[in-house]
Amino acid sequence: MSSDEPQQQGAKGPEGWAPREPVDTPDETPEESSEAPAGKKGKKKRPKRKGWRRIFPTWRMVLGGFILLILLCVGGFVAGYMIVDIPPANAAATAQSNVYLYADGSQLARDGEVNRENVPLSQIPKKVQHAALAAEDRDFYSESAVDPKAMVRAAWNTVTGKGKQSGSTITQQFVKNYYLGQEQTITRKAKEFFISIKLDREVSKNDILAGYLNTSYFGRNAYGVQAAAQAYFGEDVKDLDTAQGAYLATLLNSPNAYDVATHPENKQRAVGRWNYVLDGMVKEGWLSAAERAKTKFPTPKEAKGASGLSGQRGYLVQAVEDYLTSNDIVDEDTLAKGGYRITTTLQKNRQDAFKEAVDDQVMSKVDKDARKVDRNVRAGGASIDPDTGKVVAMYGGIDYTKQYVNNATRRDYQVGSTFKPFVFTSAVENGSVTQDGRTITPNTIYDGTNKRPVQGWDGGTYAPENEDDVNYGNITVRAATDKSVNSVYAQMAVDVGSDKVKDTAIALGVPESTPDLTASPSIALGPSTASVLDMTEAYATLANHGKHGTYTMVERVTKDGQEIELPEKKTAQAVSREAADTTTSILQSVVDGGTGTAAQAAGRPAAGKTGTAEEDQAAWFAGYTPELATVVSVMGQDPDTGAHTPLYGALGQPRINGGAYPAQIWAQFTRDALEGEPVRDFDLELEEGADVPEIPDPTDVEPDPATGGAATGGDDDTQGQDQGQTQGQDQGQTQGQDQGQTQGQDQGQTQGQDQGQTQGQTDGGATVDGGTADGGTTADPGAAQGQTDGSTADGGTGADAGALGGLTDGSTTRRRGEPAQ
Repeated sequence: MSSDEPQQQGAKGPEGWAPREPVDTPDETPEESSEAPAGKKGKKKRPKRKGWRRIFPTWRMVLGGFILLILLCVGGFVAGYMIVDIPPANAAATAQSNVYLYADGSQLARDGEVNRENVPLSQIPKKVQHAALAAEDRDFYSESAVDPKAMVRAAWNTVTGKGKQSGSTITQQFVKNYYLGQEQTITRKAKEFFISIKLDREVSKNDILAGYLNTSYFGRNAYGVQAAAQAYFGEDVKDLDTAQGAYLATLLNSPNAYDVATHPENKQRAVGRWNYVLDGMVKEGWLSAAERAKTKFPTPKEAKGASGLSGQRGYLVQAVEDYLTSNDIVDEDTLAKGGYRITTTLQKNRQDAFKEAVDDQVMSKVDKDARKVDRNVRAGGASIDPDTGKVVAMYGGIDYTKQYVNNATRRDYQVGSTFKPFVFTSAVENGSVTQDGRTITPNTIYDGTNKRPVQGWDGGTYAPENEDDVNYGNITVRAATDKSVNSVYAQMAVDVGSDKVKDTAIALGVPESTPDLTASPSIALGPSTASVLDMTEAYATLANHGKHGTYTMVERVTKDGQEIELPEKKTAQAVSREAADTTTSILQSVVDGGTGTAAQAAGRPAAGKTGTAEEDQAAWFAGYTPELATVVSVMGQDPDTGAHTPLYGALGQPRINGGAYPAQIWAQFTRDALEGEPVRDFDLELEEGADVPEIPDPTDVEPDPATGGAATGGDDDTQGQDQGQTQGQDQGQTQGQDQGQTQGQDQGQTQGQDQGQTQGQTDGGATVDGGTADGGTTADPGAAQGQTDGSTADGGTGADAGALGGLTDGSTTRRRGEPAQ
């Protein structure tokens, strides 16, 4: 039934009827409107993320990701724990020898079997156990098998360049030693992690500690604390005291770095680590402060090499192992486990020649019955091919089984005047000038007065003595190098800047960490204690025209047929060619007419420098031909105490200096090592002004207080270099200049030859050659009219160069920019 009356609608008006209201048509549907429909409670739609907010995850995403990560980690841990089993021990099964080969493939040596003797924990004194814990893992008994925080910290330190760090607990180290290997791989670390956790649940802490102490490597081919106690102290582990136990604990960190008998230069570092161990024992309550105060650093006995490494073989193997580990090719523990085939750069014929030269020139003259001091005579040598940086020969000592320390690599003897060439090289490299503004060249004149205080240094008074307190007066740099005049080179170090001298030496190859390599005027006189091998590397850089590449001793390394990657050879111009070559030119003078004339017996163009350590504890000769750089040192050391001793009276001589036995060894070795090879001359490019004479003021010459006249001889290495040498400078500076063209040329052939043997060789001085070359000039014009190493070719004139230090015969020289002939 229809009705025109309003129908009832929801809520009623006053009379029970809801009025009908007009309905407006909306512009948008309720779904599109932000307002909820009338009579309904609706939701607001979440606004869309716009702008920069879109690149950041929401908190829901972060929470979800975190939960997922936790689940993955837990799942991975459970899976790893279930999958990885504790494997059988591998120590005995993997123990092998390493094989070392000469460059030609012939066998050099095969190292011995692994030295290990297991002992129960009950036989290891508590103080030895506690020392190991203090050194490696002080919370061993209270902590879990792994320490994630330590692992993260170690990884971070390694990544940020603070050195390789170990975050492993003793349990992890034992697992690595006994069950796994030393490989630095993620797989091995993962296995180590899970095996350690399982082992900690199944084996007691005491058993783990016993296993660790019986498998750890202590150096000297000693595995386990019992073998180490015998190797270092000649005692069973049960008899060790606290100091000895702490020293063995020190070795756990790095045996090679802390063996003070094999590497005396490491004693300061070893003592520091030893103190760390003892302080840790006090901190943990394992050692009283009173006993700690009474504990003294122990002296380990001298090491003995395995019988299979007798003679030179042991020294060579040790040097190769040091090279492999120091260059991170193979770590020490892994190498000690064996199985490597190592081809070295050493050449058998040259190795044999080096040993024969030392035996002929020195060891055959040792008479321990007639002269007690002869017991102390030691020798070391090394030879490097300058073109390749390869070590081709090395002499380490009389016998590796009798004297364990390698004399070629030890860093505890002063290098003496063999350091002086680095001062001159630095002067040329830096364009240095004297205090009064004169450019330093071979012909620059210095005051060679004995005990002359250096000028221009604000570090206090420094007035070095010349050998035998000789006054040289005005003298050229070339002559001062020939005679090794301390007062000249100390002043030159100040003129150049001792810090720059140090930088140059490091650039040439002397390690920055060399003991006593300090930036002061005394640096010129060689108080630093670089090794024979270090000095060979630096001299090889000079021989290679200033190009330096770190030496190498290894050609190839394989294990189980797999090639081990070797470091890429890098060569850089350490100093300019002019700096290196000009240094070579003055070192040629040392051989031709200075303190190194014995090196002429090599029969080849040669450059070199003699040197003597303080109190004549070591004598050096460092030299090179274009093909070979070689350094030799004869040292004094008490065989019982290891103390350095003077060589006075050794081998029946009043003194041992660099111009005698070291130079004689050098000459014989160089001659034999290069036998059959064509003779090469030096090809030199000299600094600007290197051959321009500097005219001295005769009135500036200091008188010799002993004679009232000019100085007449002596230096730190000479065997009586005499009036002829001095007259060749003092008289030669004036006579060679005032009468240079006339007397230097007109009389050069007559006086240089007729008087060369007489006037140039007085007071029993070293023999020099007064002969001529190609009908030209004197070969030792310094003995004639003051012409030091003056030379011409084919009868040319060399008076000007001769009067003030011309270049040596046997070399091709040209100024910078001049084309080679």
